[in-house]
Amino acid sequence: MLRKVIFVFAVSMLTSLSAGAADTFKIDPVHSSIVFKIKHFNASFVYGRFNDVEGKIVFDEANPAGSSVELDVKAESADTHNAARDEHIKKPDFLDSKQFPTISFKSSAVAKGRDADSFDISGDFTLHGVTKPVKVTFVKTGMGLDPKGNTHIGFEGSFTIKRSDYGINFMPDPKVLGDEIPLMIAIEAVKQ
Repeated sequence: MLRKVIFVFAVSMLTSLSAGAADTFKIDPVHSSIVFKIKHFNASFVYGRFNDVEGKIVFDEANPAGSSVELDVKAESADTHNAARDEHIKKPDFLDSKQFPTISFKSSAVAKGRDADSFDISGDFTLHGVTKPVKVTFVKTGMGLDPKGNTHIGFEGSFTIKRSDYGINFMPDPKVLGDEIPLMIAIEAVKQ
């Protein structure tokens, strides 16, 4: 009898982890990271992150076209582990976080990628008041249950923007400060 109970419990746990129809997940800001880097004096990269991220994912693994992503990041939360530099990044020379408080991404299309757990996501990326289309490949990194039985899902992806495309033109000489900014996104979200 105990084996039967354990078997039924295991099957129900596996069933709850499998995607059938579209599920909505709320982004967990504590376990999600958005990291950026920029070339300095053409010598090395300075890394930073945004500490305040929120949004939702609608995920349908069987029908990726039924999926969507919405992501909002507070520009004011930029953090490069240097208080003076962080204050400058938030000023009009760079992010101008008072005038443009939110950096966002909203998907317009989701398609299955070339690998089993990859998804090609097209959408609009808004930074510094400018919106441009981008395409990002996200990889599903896993799915699991927390001790309270809540389902968590994880994704990672990266893409590169040119800050000049978004009107951020302070220090335009690439020998001083790079124009390209790679963004690395790791998201964990909780099923609602």
